[in-house]
Amino acid sequence: MLTSIEILQKVNDCIDNLRYDRKPFSLYEPMQYVLSIGGKRIRPVLMLLSYNLWKEHPEDILMPAIGLETYHNYTLLHDDLMDNADVRRGHETVHRRWDANKAILSGDSMLVLAYQRMQQVPADKLPAVLDLFTVTALEIGEGQEYDMTFETRSDVTEDEYIEMIRLKTSVLLACAMKIGALLAGAPQEDAVLMYQLGEKIGLAFQLQDDLLDVYGDPKVFGKAIGGDITSNKKTYMLINAVNRANARQRQELEQWIGAKEFNRQEKVAAVTRLYDEIGIRQLCEEKINHYFEQASQTLSQINVTEEKKQYIRSYMDELLHRDK
Repeated sequence: MLTSIEILQKVNDCIDNLRYDRKPFSLYEPMQYVLSIGGKRIRPVLMLLSYNLWKEHPEDILMPAIGLETYHNYTLLHDDLMDNADVRRGHETVHRRWDANKAILSGDSMLVLAYQRMQQVPADKLPAVLDLFTVTALEIGEGQEYDMTFETRSDVTEDEYIEMIRLKTSVLLACAMKIGALLAGAPQEDAVLMYQLGEKIGLAFQLQDDLLDVYGDPKVFGKAIGGDITSNKKTYMLINAVNRANARQRQELEQWIGAKEFNRQEKVAAVTRLYDEIGIRQLCEEKINHYFEQASQTLSQINVTEEKKQYIRSYMDELLHRDK
């Protein structure tokens, strides 16, 4: 069996050696760029780790795993454009480096490439893999739509937010783990558990992303801290801050949320101070730990030896203690 570090190396080597021979090169250059600037490669790593629970040589499914990473990066091109973000992974976003039209068109073509790479699986596995991938892609679009509509609402609940991040983030990790299991010929009940495991990891991961956007180190995080605060993004943290604030704290929060003009650093500092007063950091950390514990319990139910599970367990631990 391979460790997550060994699998990550295989994924990166595969991405580095992808060929883009079609014309015009200007269409494919942004795709090459966005895949070359790094990233944690969580989805392909999870797919290969999952496959490795039942079968050796996870490199045999590298291309569909890269298909999933291609799809993920396609969503980032469009997300960054919709969010008007300047930086991704410490580099210029595609629409900043080129323009909005390039981000849209290259992103659309990345989606097609993702399907082309995903379908490179044994014929008997193709229907199940493509069905799951297609439903997942639809769900991610639904999650993004919820995320955008939340921007204009002041009454978003915690449950609504959790469902939004399940759709926008968790289902792709779940898809990765279930496809890995399906391609390895895992029993159906175990494949279902792998999907549930990916969902729980994804929920914890996104909540941690929310936390790091406020409390992370920008040099490590790869983008400016406080972006969610300045854009009034309805995160788990903001929703709970508003609900748990006393009258004074709620008034100050609402003033910052409603401010049309403000000093960015001042707003981030003020809202972070309010989060500290209300205990939002601890609340979010407890929720993250809750989902990781659920993930650990789900992994325990999967019918393979604990020795084989150790690599996924250690990778989950890495994700829990990340700082970027």
